[in-house]
This record gives sequence, C-alpha cells and structure tokens, in this order.
Amino acid sequence: MAGEGEKLTGLAKHFNGTTMAGRANVAKATYAVVGLLIAYNVMKPKKK
Repeated sequence: MAGEGEKLTGLAKHFNGTTMAGRANVAKATYAVVGLLIAYNVMKPKKK
C-alpha cells in the first residue's frame, strides 16, 4: 500500500484506494458514470 513517503501522481493521486478521500473519489466517479448512462438511455430518441 502507499505509504506516507510515496508521492502519487496523475490519476493515482485522486483515485487511490488507501485514503478515505481516494475511496470517496472512486465512489463519486462511479455514481457519475451510472447517472450519465441512465440520463443517456432516458434522453436518446426512441426507435419507431
């Protein structure tokens, strides 16, 4: 696991599983993707 001495960069800095903030960001991203999929399916044109 990432220790205090390790410097995370890029996406690993925001989406790491070792900190509560990182886990919260993963959960938020998951909810956002699910919400976008639902919105797309509701708003897409209906086939005749």
